[in-house]
Amino acid sequence: MDLRIFTEPQQGATYDTLLTVAKATEDLGFDAFFRSDHYLKMGDVDGLPGPTDAWITLAGLARETRRIRLGTLMTAATFRLPGVLALQVAQVDQMSGGRVELGLGAGWFEEEHTAYGIPFPKEKFGRLEEQLEIVTGLWGTEPGKTFDFHGEYYDLTRSPALPKPAQPKIPVLIGGHGASRTPRLAARFADEFNMPFGSVEDSERQFGRVRAAAEEFGRDADTITLSNALVVCVGKDDREVARRAAAIGREVDELKTNGLAGTPGEVVEKIGRYAETGARRFYLQVLDLHDLDHLELISAEVQSQLS
Repeated sequence: MDLRIFTEPQQGATYDTLLTVAKATEDLGFDAFFRSDHYLKMGDVDGLPGPTDAWITLAGLARETRRIRLGTLMTAATFRLPGVLALQVAQVDQMSGGRVELGLGAGWFEEEHTAYGIPFPKEKFGRLEEQLEIVTGLWGTEPGKTFDFHGEYYDLTRSPALPKPAQPKIPVLIGGHGASRTPRLAARFADEFNMPFGSVEDSERQFGRVRAAAEEFGRDADTITLSNALVVCVGKDDREVARRAAAIGREVDELKTNGLAGTPGEVVEKIGRYAETGARRFYLQVLDLHDLDHLELISAEVQSQLS
């Protein structure tokens, strides 16, 4: 059972803060450090000192960590051209010695596109599908050969398909709540399917759709790792849980309903319920990046029980 730390830097974090959390992630035995890929804050926070770019951040962390996996939940296909994205991710994979994973989604937050002059196309899912074909196609092209792609949205001719990642295959993550197109896309391209902020019941339904789509595609469904992303708020007692909930502007009851919140025993029990649906990996959304004691508690009292 993998526990991964998942951060939301657009809510307000410097690179140095992210580096501190990433190093704690590594030192405390977690499997990976992931971050969102957004350029605008959400909700009632100031977002200061402003956004950091996901792949620039991960490039820096690639050189300053040694063991943990590094990746995004999710890079927006609207942010980058697919050829450029394939190059960027392959280079960061080289810089990390082969520890990178790419979560790729369609993009959804129109306001951040408007704020930074990024086109926000009406048809996003088709672009995502072509991006997945291109990125994986570039990485999979044999050295010395070229890659061509002629789609509705992108056109590549005689690409040298370089550079190559350090890994034989960079894991690709696809996620979401969509009932039909998303599972089919996962069946074609995903090494991992992530259910973001869904209930146990919703996760079970969506995982079932993904497994069914894989089988229809002629793929062994067990080759797709199933995972959940959930907000985390753990305390050694009810008082500490309440303090941590207040620090992130959330209510304890709401967090217990919609995330992994409570004492270590309560959180382990909730993880077990998700595991019964097939989940084998959990992205713990940590919203207070300055509370490293929180990570220590999760490592000592939650992760230790799962391993």
